[in-house]
Amino acid sequence: MIEVEKADINDFELIHELAQNVWPQTYKDILTAEQIDYMFSMMYSREAYTDQIAVKGHHFLIIKEDDRYLGFASYELNYHYETTKIHKIYILPEAQGKGAGRILLSKIEDIAKRNGNTRLSLNVNRFNPAIYFYEKTGFVKAGQEDIDIGNGYLMEDYIMEKHF
Repeated sequence: MIEVEKADINDFELIHELAQNVWPQTYKDILTAEQIDYMFSMMYSREAYTDQIAVKGHHFLIIKEDDRYLGFASYELNYHYETTKIHKIYILPEAQGKGAGRILLSKIEDIAKRNGNTRLSLNVNRFNPAIYFYEKTGFVKAGQEDIDIGNGYLMEDYIMEKHF
C-alpha cells in the first residue's frame, strides 16, 4: 500500500539519504559530477534543509510503499498569487513507473486547492526526460530561465505550470 506522509525538521536524514540515491542517477547525463556535488551540498545540507522548512516555508512529503520509502517532494504554498511552487519531486529510479510521482503531484494539488491556489508551478532542467512526465500529468511549458547558482554553474530550466 502506497502512503504519503508529511516530513518535518526531524526527517533530514531520510530526505538526505533518498536524495543521495536519486540525484546522481537523475543528473549523470545532464550535469558534470562537479556540478552535481556542488548543487547537492547547496540544497541538501542540514542547514539548507532547516532553512527551507523554518525560513522559506517549504513543506516536505515522503512517499512509501509498505515500509520502503520511494521518494519525496517539497512545495511552497502561495509562492506567487494563487500559485503553489513545487521545489522538489524525486522518486528512486527503481520505484519509477509505480505511480508514486503522480500520487505526490496529486497530493500537492489537493493541498494547493484547499489553500485557495489555482496553479502549480515547477522548474525542470531543459534536458531532463522528466519533462515528458510533467506534460503527461497536465503541466505545460510556460517559459524558461537560466539561474546562476554560483561557482560558474547555471540551472537551465523550463518553467512548467498546471492550472486547475
